[in-house]
Amino acid sequence: MEISALFIGLRLALSLFELNSALVVNGYREGLKQRAVLTEARSNAGVSTEATSVKCKLQGTTRLPVFSMDGDYVIGGVFSIHHYIHTVEHNYTTLPEPLRLSVCSIISRELRFSRAMIFAIEEINNSTKLLPGIRLGYQIHDACASVVMAVHVAFQLSNGLDPVFYTGDNCSQSGTVMAIIGESGSTPSISMSRVIGPFNIPQVSHFATCACLSNKQEYPSFFRTIPSDQFQADALAKLVKHFGWTWIGAVRSDSDYGNNGMASFLDAAHKEGICVEYSESFYRTDPHNKIQKVADVIRRSTAMVVVAFVSVGDMRILLEELSQEPSPHRQWIGSESWVTDADMLRFTFCAGTIGFGIQQSVILGLRDFLLDLSPTEVAESPVLTEFWEDAFKCRLGKSEKAFINTSKLIFACDGTEDIKKLKSPYTDTSQLRITNMVYKAVYAIAHAIHNAVCQKTNSTTHCDKLTMTESKQVINFSQNGYDVSFDANGDPVARYELVNWQKSKSGSIELVTVGLYDASLPVGQEFHINKNLTWVENSTQVPSSVCSDSCPPGTRKVLQKGKPICCYDCVRYSPDCFPCPKEFWPNAERNICFPKPVEFLSYNEVLGIILAAFSVGGACLAVITAAVFFRHRTSPIVRANNSELSFLLLFSLTLCFLCSLTFIGTPSEWSCMLRHTAFGITFVLCISCVLGKTIVVLMAFKATLPGSNVMKWFGPPQQRMTVVSFTFIQVLICTIWLVLSPPFPMKNLTIYKERIILECALGSAVGFWAVLGYIGLLAVFCFVLAVLARKLPDNFNEAKLITFSMLIFCAVWITFIPAYVSSPGKFTVAVEIFAILASSFGLILCIFAPKCFIILFKPEKNTKKHLMNKNQY
Repeated sequence: MEISALFIGLRLALSLFELNSALVVNGYREGLKQRAVLTEARSNAGVSTEATSVKCKLQGTTRLPVFSMDGDYVIGGVFSIHHYIHTVEHNYTTLPEPLRLSVCSIISRELRFSRAMIFAIEEINNSTKLLPGIRLGYQIHDACASVVMAVHVAFQLSNGLDPVFYTGDNCSQSGTVMAIIGESGSTPSISMSRVIGPFNIPQVSHFATCACLSNKQEYPSFFRTIPSDQFQADALAKLVKHFGWTWIGAVRSDSDYGNNGMASFLDAAHKEGICVEYSESFYRTDPHNKIQKVADVIRRSTAMVVVAFVSVGDMRILLEELSQEPSPHRQWIGSESWVTDADMLRFTFCAGTIGFGIQQSVILGLRDFLLDLSPTEVAESPVLTEFWEDAFKCRLGKSEKAFINTSKLIFACDGTEDIKKLKSPYTDTSQLRITNMVYKAVYAIAHAIHNAVCQKTNSTTHCDKLTMTESKQVINFSQNGYDVSFDANGDPVARYELVNWQKSKSGSIELVTVGLYDASLPVGQEFHINKNLTWVENSTQVPSSVCSDSCPPGTRKVLQKGKPICCYDCVRYSPDCFPCPKEFWPNAERNICFPKPVEFLSYNEVLGIILAAFSVGGACLAVITAAVFFRHRTSPIVRANNSELSFLLLFSLTLCFLCSLTFIGTPSEWSCMLRHTAFGITFVLCISCVLGKTIVVLMAFKATLPGSNVMKWFGPPQQRMTVVSFTFIQVLICTIWLVLSPPFPMKNLTIYKERIILECALGSAVGFWAVLGYIGLLAVFCFVLAVLARKLPDNFNEAKLITFSMLIFCAVWITFIPAYVSSPGKFTVAVEIFAILASSFGLILCIFAPKCFIILFKPEKNTKKHLMNKNQY
């Protein structure tokens, strides 16, 4: 996975946070330095610090972090290592008792997240390139997936661990951390952001995906390394549509994560034409009868597919309830929160589940770090002790066997057990997804601190532990083979893997990556499946999930009252026949209407290919002829035949050949207007050049008479003016046609009853025949002049060649008119193209072929002496 763009910097004190892709970290080290200087001065003067400072006392009970280490800069971490908290009754007459955990097992996956944060910090502390000479510390807390605990921890990270401290000015900024990583859930993250946001303490979450957190007005200091649920909701809707499911059920967590995510999904599903049979919400702390009710709705439903936008803790409870009694199998579609959780794979009745997960990654050295737990380290950490005892089903430090609940035999252990043989989400690093999000979050903060406190002089980087320049840093960096960036909302680019729960040969469930989704790709190209999927009940066939099956022939759909549009009854047609709509045609049984096939001259059929080939070939022939003339432009035969008009004629013939291509393909507004006007103007330009050459021949021989100065009145300027004038008249006719009533595409339903002809209507028939008539008028005029000049003496005379070419031209277009009127469908266009190509080939072959033959094969005739002879060609 490549995430490229921006990350964010740190700055001191109370510098303003701007809505850009910068991570602003609130610094306070300068204040500590100044306070230390003031304290030292007062001590030297004999003034008691105790007497001159204000004593501040934090309210509430300090909660110790599960993992901590001092450093020059301290980063906070908040993870849901446990899931439940003990409910406390408040009487509002005494201070509330501290929050404490209820009896529950430790969440090994979240423990791995917290240890990954420690690994990343130690890796940075050992780096010589990133923050050299600076030691990062950490304070990692367990929020127990509780809003109350998350808020408590957020306040504590903002204040520090000391319940009583002294300061010369006030109690603010005394123990705040540089930034906070976490929380794992959206709702706790929202609560934390509201607490620390006003203090400009950046919060970088690795797993909070609620789309609401992209709102920079409400959460200005929130960032995340995991994509927003808005992208996932769109992807899930496209996934459901891709497999043809139009009738689904929906369940969600009754939290910010579930409610916002499901709202986005339902909106996207509605746009895709997907109907929802039910939409149920629940939360893990709801009474059991509420969870049971949701499970019963799923069991009784007719929808085969269930989309679950549920947090992992809630989904675990729902699946445990569904496993209590047999129920119809369902095809589960899961959100990232639970579908990639290895602990959920134990629910084998959900085999075939598909969903989206964050792309996998490899973090070198992490597995060795996770497994490197010494007996002393385990014994000194209550959390690691609890994890060890839960994983190995033992009690640390016990010298004898004990019984728990009189049913489970618990053995004593000493911390030397082989953790490498342990199969646990904590030790499973085969598919690092969210762990990599934690890893990147730590490096993002470290890069931000580095840019704020470190300066590079020549080849040496120096970092100041106490002073930070007040500036905002925009940081791009790559780590672990991936680019890290954020957009203006603090979100990374959305890229997901499509994962599938597949049964292995041993019967266990494995998480298999079967496709990819990249939101940065163009619409329609984001989704790609590259492996076979396994479906519910280990089937290889895509299950069907529709409210009503397709109606058989002879029946029609009738919507069911009070049901979505996906639910209908199939009612037989009445005995009385009814006509199909104009663009439809009945089948052989005459019990259903289907769309008529559409017909037009296409590049994909043989006729279109042949005509296009002749068109391109003719254009190439004109270009080659022009090249030959240009190469021999100084030769007598080229100079004697008015080279300027010859080149202009070859250019117009090239356009004549190419304009026939506009008649091929699907008719559109532009192609219909272009094909007729381009044809009319290019042919007039062509005939004008031929007419100019003919007049030049006549005038040249008139000029040979004694006392004649006729060429004075028909020199090169007059020739150019003649061509421009004749062409301008055609341009004017075409312009009036396009303005008043231009050609337009239409569906011709009258020629054939069983199919539709796509063609260009003329718009104004008068305009079309005016264009055609003007071409014919010029052609006839040119033909008459050529006939008059055909018997003039000398080889110089090319009127004979022009006569033949115009004879062919007129013959083609005279036969074109009846053929054009009588040809049906797409053959009308073919006849018009044939007329254009035939007349164009006639002109170029009759006028230029003899000259090219002499230039290339009879160079002895290409002399002034030969041209002045009284012989004929």
